[in-house]
Amino acid sequence: MDEHASAIDTAVAIRAKEISPLEVLDATLARIDERNPALNAVIWRNDDDARAEAVALGDRIARGDADLPPFAGVPMPIKDLLPVAGQPVTYGCAGAPDTPAAESELVAQAFIDAGFILCGRTNSPEFGSVSITENDRFGATRNPWDTGCTPGGSSGGAASAVASGMFPVANASDGGGSIRIPASCCGLVGHKPSRGRVADRVPGWSGMSVEGVVTRTVADSAAILEVISAPDPLAWWSPPTKERPFTEEVGADPGRLRVAVNTVSALGVEVAPECLAAVDHAAALLESLGHHVTRLEADLFDPADLGHFLSLMNSGFGAHLDIDPAGMEPHNRVSFGNGRALDSLEFVRSLTALQLQSRHLLARFDDEFDLLVTPTMAIEPPPVGLLAQVHAQPDFPPMEVVSMAAFTALFNITGQPAVSLPLHVAASGLPVGVQIVAGAFRDAQLIRVASQLEAADPWIDRYPALG
Repeated sequence: MDEHASAIDTAVAIRAKEISPLEVLDATLARIDERNPALNAVIWRNDDDARAEAVALGDRIARGDADLPPFAGVPMPIKDLLPVAGQPVTYGCAGAPDTPAAESELVAQAFIDAGFILCGRTNSPEFGSVSITENDRFGATRNPWDTGCTPGGSSGGAASAVASGMFPVANASDGGGSIRIPASCCGLVGHKPSRGRVADRVPGWSGMSVEGVVTRTVADSAAILEVISAPDPLAWWSPPTKERPFTEEVGADPGRLRVAVNTVSALGVEVAPECLAAVDHAAALLESLGHHVTRLEADLFDPADLGHFLSLMNSGFGAHLDIDPAGMEPHNRVSFGNGRALDSLEFVRSLTALQLQSRHLLARFDDEFDLLVTPTMAIEPPPVGLLAQVHAQPDFPPMEVVSMAAFTALFNITGQPAVSLPLHVAASGLPVGVQIVAGAFRDAQLIRVASQLEAADPWIDRYPALG
C-alpha cells in the first residue's frame, strides 16, 4: 500500500484481499519506528494487542467472512485525552497515573465498531488546554513539514502522525480549534463536527469540545463522521437527523451559496500575509465555482466575552479532580484554581452570555450568508518551544498561542461545524489552512463545499519531505 493511501482505499484493499490487515499494521509500525523518533507524535504503543487483532481479522477474511465493518483493519491512533478501556489515559499530565481506563468513551467504541484497529496513543498538551503540543510528561511533538515548528494543538500528535505517513487517519478532538489548528499546521483536513453530532458520555467543556479525526481527504472525513455520528437518545441534546449519509455529500452539488469572507482578526491580533493570501485564494476559488462572495469588515466576536469562554474552560478541570494539582503544569494549576474559585452564579452568567452571543451570530447565517471563510490561524506554525513561555506567564498565554486560536474558538462556543482545508502553501514551505464555517448543524453542506474545493484545487499529492 502507498503510505499516503486514504483510510477508505486501505479498507477497500483489505476487503479485496489485496493486502492483509497484518501487512497493513506491520507497515504502519515500521513507519512509526522510522519516523516517530524525530517527531514524538506517538507516545504509547500496544503493538502486540494490535497485531493479535489484525491476525484475527485476517483469519475472518481468509474464511470468507463478508460481514466486515467499513474500516476493518485500518490502523488508527487515539489522542491521549480519550479513554479507551484497557489503555492508559494520562491527559499529557506528569501527575496522572498510568492506570488503564475502565471503559471506553462512546466515540472510541464507535471507532472499534467501525473496524479500526486502535494502535497507539498520540501526544497532546496537558489537558488539551493550549494550541501547541508540548508537555512536561512526554515532551514536544514536531511538525513533519519542518521539525523546528509545532504541529499545532491540541491534536498535534494526531496531525503529525497522519501528515508524516505513519497513519491514514487519527483521532482528534476540538475544544477551541484543536482539530482545525493542527490540520492547518500539517496540511490536513480537519472537520470539527457540530455540537452533539458525535456523542460523548458527558460533553467536555460544557459542550464546547467535540470529538473527530484528522485526515488527508474530505471523503475520509465524511465517511468517518458517518460511522461515529449515530444519534444518542441518552444525551441531553442531539442534532437534527441528517437527510442522507454523509458519504453521499462528497461531490454533491452545494448549489450557489452566499459566502462571507472575514479576515478581521478575532481578539485584535494581526493576521500574517500568508494567512491572508490563503483566504484570498479560497475566496477566488469559491467565486470561480459560482458562489456569491462578499467581504465582512468587522470582527464577529465580542472580545468582552472571552472571559466567559475561559470561565467555562476552567470549570472543565473538574473532570480531572482525581489528579493532584501539584502535578499539573503551572498554567493549568492556575486554570484549575480559577475553576475551583468560580461560583455557580458566575458560571451560569458565563453560559448565558455565550448562548446569547451564539444566537446573534447563528441568525446571521440565515439572514446574510450561508458560509463563512476565515483564516484557520492568524500566523504560520510557530517554532517548537513555546511551552516555556506558557509556563513563565501562566495567567495568559503568549501571543503566538492566542493567534493560533483567534479564529477558531468562536465556533466551539456556537457549536457550528467548521473545517480547515489545506488550500495554500506559504513561501516558507509550510501549509496554511483556510477555515470554512457552515450554519448550525449543516455538516452536510460543509462536506459538499469542502469536496468541491478539493476537486478544484487538489492537495492529495502535497506531502512533507521526510528525512
